Amino acid sequence: MAALGRTFELGALLRREMRNVRSVQVLVLVALTALLVAACGGTTGSSGTKTGGTVKVLATWGGSEQASFLAMVKPFEDSTGIKVQYEGTRDLNAVLTTRVTAGNPPDLAGLPGPGQMITFAKAGKLIALDNVVDQTAMKDQYGDSWQKLVQVNGKQYGIFIKAALKSLIWYDPKVFSANHWTVPKTYDELTALAAKIKSSGTAPWCMGVESGAASGWAATDWLEDLLLRQSGPQKYEDWFNGKLKWSSPEVKQAFQSFGAVVKDTYGGANTILSTNFGDAGTPMFVTPPKCDMLHQASFITDFFVKANPALKPGEDFNFFAFPTINTQYAGAEEVAGDLFGMFKDTTQARQLMKYLTTPEAQRIWVKRGGSISPNKQVASSDYPDKLSQATAQILTSAKITEFDASDLMPDAMANAEFKGLLDFIGDQSKLDSVLATLDTAQASAYK
Repeated sequence: MAALGRTFELGALLRREMRNVRSVQVLVLVALTALLVAACGGTTGSSGTKTGGTVKVLATWGGSEQASFLAMVKPFEDSTGIKVQYEGTRDLNAVLTTRVTAGNPPDLAGLPGPGQMITFAKAGKLIALDNVVDQTAMKDQYGDSWQKLVQVNGKQYGIFIKAALKSLIWYDPKVFSANHWTVPKTYDELTALAAKIKSSGTAPWCMGVESGAASGWAATDWLEDLLLRQSGPQKYEDWFNGKLKWSSPEVKQAFQSFGAVVKDTYGGANTILSTNFGDAGTPMFVTPPKCDMLHQASFITDFFVKANPALKPGEDFNFFAFPTINTQYAGAEEVAGDLFGMFKDTTQARQLMKYLTTPEAQRIWVKRGGSISPNKQVASSDYPDKLSQATAQILTSAKITEFDASDLMPDAMANAEFKGLLDFIGDQSKLDSVLATLDTAQASAYK
């Protein structure tokens, strides 16, 4: 349409300049050129022409997430003429591994996490992005921790499309206000608040870890937040890389701190083990509440509202960031996110990867909801509500960013962790036995 509009303008100029033969000749030539370009796909970008072609993308998104991704790439398609051919699958790991092994990978693909990215990069299956995306822009727009997460041996192999913050504690602000409870800033203040809630006759914590074959994963987030804030990012990384034993003082301390929370949780061990993670917050919203705090990621709000449609964000539920334990590691946050890698080095793939890192691209999904951008140039005003704005502020201002550890572990290790935490919740006296079993699993999983 832009090219056609320019043609109409040129027609007006022709009518005004009929007395000047040379001008007419020149303008006719320009008009014909504009029409020819429009017929071939229009003009755009610094090169002046549309690239055209296709780029094949494989990821996990379906439903509203797929719709949001397609909305995100629509301006890219319009401006470049490149068609994004999207394919969604819930079994991304298996499908992607099969295609890569067969030598038929997609151009771009979502990755199950930095761990999978590292595996593909070390195997020579991923294209390094150092000369693909604008490195100056990456340094300006993304925090150091976000850049570190996508690097292997000093080279960049991935980009984050969107992110999630896992280190959140949810509560009912009306209940806090009625009881004159203040949001804690440190873990000592949090434990003091839990003791005050307990003395009032209500369980401080809500928790549920049932999730079918993946039961126990919700407890891993508790363990990870505690270990990161108690012992710092280096011990955290050594742990998920298989270099720090589960029986180490650092991991054992995190288990023991988690055990204290379990003892102060509504319903006790049996209720925790039998309650689905999505239903864990429901007891917060009964009258009177049966528990007052829930540790869970930002997505849990969907479950709150599904169980209680009348609940209003900010009024009936809110969150505070997991507080500092060791001041040396203040500002640490546990995150998850959707990561993309490039498997085929084509002009179309390069252009899409570069586009997806930009604030212009990422704010499209942000405005639609259900996404947080790690790009610091996506403004808080781009988010649809105050809760998502606050979550984004915590995520982009984090001084230390660590990815979900269980997502970085080998599958065998992560599955062993799930079971170990279930056993520990059921009987905390088995802690040493649980840690010894996890040490054995670690020795095998990282070979």
